[in-house]
Amino acid sequence: MVLANIATLVLCNMHHAAVLFFQDAEVAWDPISLWKQMGLLAKVVVVILFLMSGWSIGIMIDRALAFSAARSQSRAFAPAVAGALKDGKIEEAIKVADRNKKSHLAKVVVAGLQEFKTHGESTELPGEELEASRRALERAEAIVHAELKRGLSGLATIGSTAPFVGLFGTVVGILNAFKGISNAKATGLAAVAGGISEALVTTAIGLFVAIPAVWMFNYFTGRVEAFDVEMENSSSELIDYFLKRRNARR
Repeated sequence: MVLANIATLVLCNMHHAAVLFFQDAEVAWDPISLWKQMGLLAKVVVVILFLMSGWSIGIMIDRALAFSAARSQSRAFAPAVAGALKDGKIEEAIKVADRNKKSHLAKVVVAGLQEFKTHGESTELPGEELEASRRALERAEAIVHAELKRGLSGLATIGSTAPFVGLFGTVVGILNAFKGISNAKATGLAAVAGGISEALVTTAIGLFVAIPAVWMFNYFTGRVEAFDVEMENSSSELIDYFLKRRNARR
């Protein structure tokens, strides 16, 4: 009988403790309510993360459009310029390149063609002038490579720093949770709900911003490397063309 009374008393105390713990513990999890529950520092972190997200999305769209245009125009440029050079029409090849200004291949090839044209179509092309054409192609490759990589460093920075910005918000949220416990003089869920929500939300947003940025940085970097190979091959083929043209005129 005594044991039964003790068990009943313990259960009652546990029930009472549970009621005290969860009383007033309802927390709204919709975005507006979460925003209202956040402290100033957490709101600043969220704003910074959204700015980083907007910046990364802008870079993604810009690079996607640039790479798509470069790919499509290069597909039209390559056979057209090959046909013009096969017939020995340097001027026509330059005009084809001028009509495809967004093509990475056209930007490189036109530099070599213009250098070749500058020296004139003499019966011989001195070695130093051939070397000048090679240097012109290398300069064009470096410029186009830099243009293709524009914005990717920002994407890498966002991908690597966004989780840490979110982590800062997490730390702030945990501190606010302990502050809530101190101010409420209680350990109920209501005392720490605001701080925990801040911590979870900022962490989630940080990862949401970082993961796509890292994925797209790796994807765009791979595309740039593929474009570099194509430009190097085109430069090599153009130098071979100059050599053949010089030998044919001897």
